[in-house]
Amino acid sequence: MSKKSKSSKPATARKGKYVYYFGDGQADGDGKMRALLGGKGANLAEMTRIGLPVPPGFTITTEVCSYYYDNKRTYPPQLAKQVDEAIAKIEKSVGKGFEGGENPLLLSVRSGARDSMPGMMDTILNLGMNDKTVEIVASKSGNPKFAWDSYRRFLQMYGDVVMGVQKRPGEDHEPFESAIEHLKDERYGNHNFPDMQLTVEDIQELVSRFKALIRERTGKDFPQKPKDQLWGAVSAVFGSWQNDRAIVYRRKYGIPHEWGTAVNVQTMVFGNMGETSATGVAFTRDPASGEKVFYGEYLINAQGEDVVAGVRTPNPVVRLGKEMPESYKQLLKVRDLLETHFRDMQDLEFTIEDNRLYILQTRNGKRTGLAAVKIAVDMVKEKLITKEEALSRIPADSLSHVLAPIFDKESAKKATKIASGLPAGPGAASGRLVLRAEDAVERAHKGDKVLLVRVETSPEDLRGMIAAEGILTARGGVSSHAALVARQMGKVCVCGASDLQIDYASRTVTSNGVTLKEGDYISIDGTAGDVFAGEVKTAPSEVVQVLVSKTLKPEKSKAYQDFAALMTWADKVRRLDIRTNADTPEQVENAVGFGAEGVGLCRTEHMFFEGDRIDAMREMILARNTDDRRKALEKLLPFQREDFIGIFRSLDGLPATIRLLDPPLHEFLPHDHAQQSALSNKLGIPQEEIAKRVHELHEFNPMLGHRGCRLGIVYPEISEMQARAIFEAAAQVQSEGIRVRPEVMIPLVGFPKELKLQIEIVNRVAKEVIKEKKVKFKYLVGTMIEVPRAALVADKIAEDAEFFSFGTNDLTQTTLGMSRDDSGSFIPAYTEHEIIAANPFATIDQDGVGELMKIARDRARKVRKDIKLGICGEHGGEPKSVEFCHALGLNYVSCSPFRVPIARLAAAQAVLKEKK
Repeated sequence: MSKKSKSSKPATARKGKYVYYFGDGQADGDGKMRALLGGKGANLAEMTRIGLPVPPGFTITTEVCSYYYDNKRTYPPQLAKQVDEAIAKIEKSVGKGFEGGENPLLLSVRSGARDSMPGMMDTILNLGMNDKTVEIVASKSGNPKFAWDSYRRFLQMYGDVVMGVQKRPGEDHEPFESAIEHLKDERYGNHNFPDMQLTVEDIQELVSRFKALIRERTGKDFPQKPKDQLWGAVSAVFGSWQNDRAIVYRRKYGIPHEWGTAVNVQTMVFGNMGETSATGVAFTRDPASGEKVFYGEYLINAQGEDVVAGVRTPNPVVRLGKEMPESYKQLLKVRDLLETHFRDMQDLEFTIEDNRLYILQTRNGKRTGLAAVKIAVDMVKEKLITKEEALSRIPADSLSHVLAPIFDKESAKKATKIASGLPAGPGAASGRLVLRAEDAVERAHKGDKVLLVRVETSPEDLRGMIAAEGILTARGGVSSHAALVARQMGKVCVCGASDLQIDYASRTVTSNGVTLKEGDYISIDGTAGDVFAGEVKTAPSEVVQVLVSKTLKPEKSKAYQDFAALMTWADKVRRLDIRTNADTPEQVENAVGFGAEGVGLCRTEHMFFEGDRIDAMREMILARNTDDRRKALEKLLPFQREDFIGIFRSLDGLPATIRLLDPPLHEFLPHDHAQQSALSNKLGIPQEEIAKRVHELHEFNPMLGHRGCRLGIVYPEISEMQARAIFEAAAQVQSEGIRVRPEVMIPLVGFPKELKLQIEIVNRVAKEVIKEKKVKFKYLVGTMIEVPRAALVADKIAEDAEFFSFGTNDLTQTTLGMSRDDSGSFIPAYTEHEIIAANPFATIDQDGVGELMKIARDRARKVRKDIKLGICGEHGGEPKSVEFCHALGLNYVSCSPFRVPIARLAAAQAVLKEKK
């Protein structure tokens, strides 16, 4: 390793400076300049400054990318001169010449956005190769095969990335790969003939065919001048910022389009110079499990893209210790230095050229949710980072991976195992086998669970990878494109299952005598790397086994212990309470196990659909008068009371917000002839009468129809029965010595008088029950804010309401005039055209719905300073929405049980962001 330069000056950004040099221990930039130099460029500068062996080069800033798009794809006038000066510095450093001479300088050109976007944008290696330099490199290296192979690779990358020679619709293979396979077929009768065994003459023939292919597809000759090649490559990198897959990736991960990318130009070092050269990708810890082991892979006599592209399946990095012991020792020192310096798990690329180690890149490694938790907790124990840093580093959503199911051991034993590969994304996934990304998108859109199976994936497959439950490849290793992207998305993934024979033409996959057709079920275990034919049953994750099913002791699960430590830290930091949306005692117990501090929404109507209760409910709806309706409600009362008793017991003193009946009555009645006939026989009511009542209750727009408090206004006996069930249950459980905290929530209030009328019923019934049962307990009455009018008259509603809960599902529908159930047909187009930044039913629309929430908060607190404010839409478990609710000063968020840990972490992160 080179010595750390003592004369390195602090890095400063300067106006009009578009090119930042790094090399020989000196760098114009540093690791803090990510916005200007991109993540890759900033880290190359930083590694150079700390003395790592980084090949010299320069970074063209993200400002140039912005200028390029703002000025009709042209460059700032100063740029060309600054690039020439940087190339001259490289030439001086390495003793080579870029345009001519007996020692040609070859360069790599890579993109580098502020945030890592693995595989989303394109890399070009061996730039500077042409018909002349290939002969010089062959002569100087004494290795003609290496020289011609480098030229062949350059033609392939440049032809694809810069000149657009790519597969056409309907083609399964890249055109250059097809040309290689055709040559192998012609000369060796086998298109799988090993690349390593191709002769110099074979590769020279490929060079001729590649140049002809470029001419045929583009009508242009491949450029021979290195300077022309360089500017073509720079333009291609900037152009790739707006390619389809980069845009899809940015949308998925919320990366702003205006950030732009930098371009990194670096001296080539060669891993394909023979048996003393290699290239690899390594992680300072296992990115799938988080274990503190050196993890990665390499290929002897190869270039970096071979490892990531997954065309050959590489060797595990520990084997390098036997094949190249000195280089491996150096690599282990680099590993320790990088982790200590960057204080995070690193993903590094390295090349060994003739036994000399070079580091080409480092970045914070993408990791699974499981690994993120383990790495963060371990690094706190190792005193590398603080608890606050640990909390900030884990994407809150990624905790869902920790709770994701695994395969049931008994079912896996009985299943037909057809192949094994490398475990690249943990968890278990079963789905219908699909071979093309576009088919995965189409089938998933129809509701099918699919597994995308490919020979290897490429960035073009991104949409299909997003749509699939899991990804399986026949080639590639744990640092291939498929593995990197799967880990980041939390997808189950198995790579390099080399027994798989994938036939795109016949749409089949064959392995060890078993043939599966497209559409058949296939299952993969991303933790063990196993592939099974058919569907395999799943079992709960270790964390769920400890907290929910109680089938595993905490001390037996390291995964649980790490999770519990993280949650304890989060709970000490956050200010928001986290409640759950739960309708049964079992759901409540699960949520309390996950750390819920009460129920934020109990939907009483869900209880009516169980067993014989639906018959009593239907009898109530079909009643001809109030007396008959009351008789039917008396049958429902004990059912509701028992449910609430179970919920209060499960909560053991925590609050329960119980919403009175919300859906329109027609939802409870049968609509087809056969079901109406069966109900007629059960209840002794003529079928015609049932059909007539169904017709009477039919609504053209039920979402805005006779529902919510409107039911209680027209049929006050329904509200009365429900209030009685709640309070009798409360009295029963309170008398058992368990504290109860009922909160009765009146839905869909838009007018203050609606709430007043319903509160009168609730208070009257409460007094009656307390007097009858001789048990005292406190309760609250409040409302859901789910129509815009309620937000606008919140001050008047707050005169009676003791709490507000924002029902953001319906508030979004009523504010945007969008039906949640029908918006799927246009929301994707709206995000694509950037009309909206995200699906408003997934993330709160802060400018519209959020503004109404602010108005409601401000007006309510003027009237009632201590009013309790919460949110109970599914937004309550979405991290950005949780952050917004924290900023708004709500008391709690409420979400489904399995999202409670996500909300706990997101609430802590909101506090930490605020401190920054």
